[in-house]
Amino acid sequence: MGIVPLAKALELAQEYDLDLVEVAANARPPVCKLMDYGKFKYESAMKAREARKNQAHTVIKEMKLRPKIDPHDYDTKKGHVVRFLKQGDKVKITIMFRGREQSRPELGYRLLQRLAEDVADLGFVESNPKQDGRNMIMVLGPHKKKTEAMAEARQAQEARKADAKANPGKSQNAAESDHVEDTEAEAEAPAEASAEA
Repeated sequence: MGIVPLAKALELAQEYDLDLVEVAANARPPVCKLMDYGKFKYESAMKAREARKNQAHTVIKEMKLRPKIDPHDYDTKKGHVVRFLKQGDKVKITIMFRGREQSRPELGYRLLQRLAEDVADLGFVESNPKQDGRNMIMVLGPHKKKTEAMAEARQAQEARKADAKANPGKSQNAAESDHVEDTEAEAEAPAEASAEA
C-alpha cells in the first residue's frame, strides 16, 4: 500500500474487516499489516506447540553394576541399556566397588568394555571408563538422535493402530483357529491309532 496516514490505514482495516497490526515499530516509518489478528495468534500458538512437541530433552539414564555380577543379572541390565539407547537416551554405567574389590579396578574396566562391545550397534562410548572414588563410570551415547527415535516410535504406534483397525478380530480369530486345529488333531489321533490296531 505504501506510506499512508494512520487514519487512512484504520479506515482500510475497517473496510476489509481486518485488524491493523504494527509489525516493525522501530522502522521509519513504522510498518503495519492488515490481518486477522485472532487467526494470527492462533496459528503462532499452534506452531509453538508443534515445535515443543518435536523438541527432545536429553536424558541421562543410569545403570549400576557390581564387578562380580551374575551372568543372568548382566543380561537383564544389558537389556535395560539396549532399551535406553533405542529410545535415544544417554546411559551412564556405574561400577560400584566394595571392600577389597577396590584393589582390582581392572575387573570393572573389563566389564565396562564387554558391555560397550555388546551394545556397539546401538551406541558408542562417549566418555571412557574412569575411576571416581569407589566407583568407575562410563557414559554411552546413542547412534540415533532422540528426535529420530521418537519419530520411529510414533510411526510404529500409528502402524499398529492402522493394523488393528484394518483387522479388528485378527488376533482373536488366529487364537480360535489354532484352538480348532488342535482339537481336530486330537480327534484324528485316536482314529488313526484304532485304524493301526
